[in-house]
Order: sequence, then structure tokens, then C-alpha cells
Amino acid sequence: MTDDLGVRPASWRAGTAQRAGVVAFAQLIALDVAARPEQSALHPSGVQAAHILSLWNLTLVICAAVFAAVLLATLVALLRNRRNGDSPPLAPRPGERTAARTRNAVIAATAASVVLLVGLVIADVMTDRALSKLPVENAVHIEVTGQQWWWQAVYSPEAGQPGFATANELHVPVGRPVIVDLKAGDVIHTFWVPNLHGKKDMLPGIQTTIEFRADKPGIYRGQCAEFCGAEHALMAMLVVAQSPEQYTAWRGQQATSASRPSDAIAQRGRQIFEQSSCAGCHTVRGSSAQGTLGPDLTHLMGRQTIAAGALANTPAGLHQWIRDPQAVKPGTTMPAVPLAADDLRAVIAWLGTLQ
Repeated sequence: MTDDLGVRPASWRAGTAQRAGVVAFAQLIALDVAARPEQSALHPSGVQAAHILSLWNLTLVICAAVFAAVLLATLVALLRNRRNGDSPPLAPRPGERTAARTRNAVIAATAASVVLLVGLVIADVMTDRALSKLPVENAVHIEVTGQQWWWQAVYSPEAGQPGFATANELHVPVGRPVIVDLKAGDVIHTFWVPNLHGKKDMLPGIQTTIEFRADKPGIYRGQCAEFCGAEHALMAMLVVAQSPEQYTAWRGQQATSASRPSDAIAQRGRQIFEQSSCAGCHTVRGSSAQGTLGPDLTHLMGRQTIAAGALANTPAGLHQWIRDPQAVKPGTTMPAVPLAADDLRAVIAWLGTLQ
């Protein structure tokens, strides 16, 4: 639509701009959703998660049927005893036949409830037995410790390769069982990757174990499922299921020490890191940094996120996290590092070489 001069009215132009903005925003949302790792118990990517989903579907069907039956019975009772204007409700009709029907209906409903509940118990027990029967020959062994608020992962030595530590991101081979020994370093946490298995508590002073197998390659998001403090919601992890060849290559690279940087700025950043409080909290194998309070940073740039999923692992994310971690994750034990701007850029340049 145009005015007499062939010019679009301002209201039309404004509406077009708004529509374009909405379309662009929707596209950004779609891209963001597509880029996110999957986190859904309704889309299993492992045999245990599939067993749990089957139990969920059975429970949903039975509960929905019972709910519908209760609603139907309530509706029938309301229709039989409806009021006609201001007149009193219809008086019940006494009689042995009516009483017998009512008694029989109650008995039948009670018997059906018992049968359904017993059936759910049996299905639950059978699911639990199925979960415990996963073959674990030639399994990958990982020790995961829940901290406030991040995940420490230690891989056991395998096939002549040494063990190593990483954080907040697990890599596992598709089709091969994984045994995860769970520990808590401070309070109760819960390990939960819904695409692969159910929840498992992590208790201080007690080691628990969870076993799973990823049957589809992909990236699956996990989350602490037990309230563990102020930043419980920002305690995520990623499980990357790879082909056996990709996993072997990743593991071989993770077992190596950090290489010495050739760039002058990165070399200066390494020196600043080793001489600051950073080295007292973090380990970087191949350097003098041997701290154990925070995550191992030897191959930091091989991870997709930092701060347990709170930020993307980019130079901008690293700058934001190092400069003011409390602004990202209030309550975190990561202190702000008082570095000059040039020193901070040098440290980030060196961290960028930790592939």
C-alpha cells in the first residue's frame, strides 16, 4: 500500500521493520536451539535410557487411563445429581439392587487399582534388573567428582596410555560401556545425563557407580540434579559420544602435556600465569602450574564451554571469566585475578594455545 506520491506510509514501514526483526529473532533462536546439545529423557541415545523411557511410557498410559476414569465417574455422578433450578437435589432411590451395584463398582475399582499398582511395581523391578545387566567388558573407566560448582573427571590408564584429568566435558566411544565412579568433594550432587541414563546421587565420603553406553554419536548435556548451593543451576556438563577412532585420537591427545608456545605474547602469558595465583589452583601439565583446587587446564581449548557450561570457551568468555567470575557465577570459589589489561590479554593468548 502507498500514498498518493507512491511512498510507503511510515506505519507500514515500521510494521515491516518489526516483522523483519521478529523473523531475524526467530532465526537466531532456531540456530541457537540447533547448536545446543540435546538434553531429553524422551530421546534416548543409550540402552539404559531406552529402558527408562519404556517404563515412563507405561506409567504415563496407566496414570492417564486412571485419571480419565476418575473424571468420567465424577461427570456421571454430577449428571445424576444435577439440580433443576433452585429445587433440591434428587433423592437417592433406596434398594438392594442399587446398593449391590455400588458395592460391586467399588470392589471392581479397588481390584483394578491393586492390579495396576502391582503391575507398575513389577515393571519397575524389571526395568531395574534390565539396567543392571549392561555388559561392562572392556569398559571405559572414569572417576567424576562433583564440586561446587563444576565436574572433575579423571580417566584411568588404558591400553598403555597414561590417565589424565579434565573437567566438565566427558568423551566416550559409541557402543562401548562406560563405568563412572561418582564422588562428591563437598556436598551432595547428582549426576544426570538424561539421554544416556537416569540420576545417580554423589555423596560425600561414599563412592557410587553408574554404568551406561552411548549407542548414537552426538553431544548430550548433563546437569546436577540435586540442589547443591547458590550456583546449582550453572553446574552443567557435556558428554561427547564419538566413534571409537575419534575417541582414541582424543584420548591420545589428552594424555600429552601442553606444548610450549612459540609466540612471544603467549610465552609472556605463560610466565604471568605461572607467577600468579592461577598456578596455585590449576594444573597445566608441562608447566610449573600444579594446583589442584580448580580444573585441569592442560587442554582447555579442546572443551566447548568454561565454568561448567556458564560461558562459551572463547577469548571473550575467558576474558569475562578471569576478570570477574563473581559477575558470571556469584559464590564461585574462582577469585577475580587482578591483572593489567596487557597481562590479561597475554594470559588469554597462552590459554588459547592449550589445545
